[in-house]
Order: sequence, then C-alpha cells, then structure tokens
Amino acid sequence: MLGFNKLWSNSSMKLISFKHRYDYGHDWYVQIIYTKSWALFQSSLSWNDFPDWPYIQIKSGSGSVLSIIFWAYKFGFDIGIIERTWNWNYLDETTT
Repeated sequence: MLGFNKLWSNSSMKLISFKHRYDYGHDWYVQIIYTKSWALFQSSLSWNDFPDWPYIQIKSGSGSVLSIIFWAYKFGFDIGIIERTWNWNYLDETTT
C-alpha cells in the first residue's frame, strides 16, 4: 500500500484534459482522472500525413496495466488504462 500512496500523494489529481497536436499529422488526446505521473484512462486518435502498414499491439506491463494500439493506413487509435501519463511537452523541454 505504501507504493500506491507514494504514486498519488505528491501530485494533484485532475479530472479530464483534451489536447490537439500537429506533428506529421493531427493527433487528438484525452486523459481522464490523471496526475503528473499516472492516468486512469488515456486515449488518442490520429490522422497521419503518411500511410503505413496496418498493425495492432496489445500489451500489459512496462508502465501500463493495459495498452492497445491500432494503426491502418493513415488512421491510428491508442488507448491506455492505468498507465504512465503521456508527456506532450517532452520534445519542447529537450530542445530548448
């Protein structure tokens, strides 16, 4: 129980967040019940400028309880349940 409290105690919890990014295509993100480090649910929908081969990836562990990624042509969908929060500002932080 100590580990769980340590994960959630030092951050303020937020209810919901929406975000849009353009990086070689449009990406729309949603996070529900999240902190700086963890999210109960997060999902993204993507429309890329470049097509790719279709694939599906389902994983558990390594930072998430369940993560599903689906990609077909230019369309992508990603869903994560209890996983590390996506850091949208990572590229900005490392390049400045």
